[in-house]
Amino acid sequence: MELYMSVAIGVLFTVGVYLLLSKSLLRIILGMSLLTHGVHLLLLTMSSLKTGSPPIAGEQAQRFVDPLPQALILTSIVISFGVTALFIVIAYRAYKKLQTDNMDELRGGQDE
Repeated sequence: MELYMSVAIGVLFTVGVYLLLSKSLLRIILGMSLLTHGVHLLLLTMSSLKTGSPPIAGEQAQRFVDPLPQALILTSIVISFGVTALFIVIAYRAYKKLQTDNMDELRGGQDE
């Protein structure tokens, strides 16, 4: 199972970096989103994908699952959602003002 997760993480990182290197602002935002999802899966895989009961089950359970990585991932999901929303608002305002989403045109020329 961890092999499949590692392949999925690699694909998400590869596609995310490819989209980050493009010139379209929307693709850059999607690339950042894919990278953060890859990080979420990486954190989950690093916690070694254990099976067992939650730690609140009492002493009847044989094995327990560590809730800390899941809490970190949940916090990271909320933060990445907020950052993605901020990026979308900034991209929308830039597009409304400059009528383009090309990064070369948004950068401006040397004489400006």
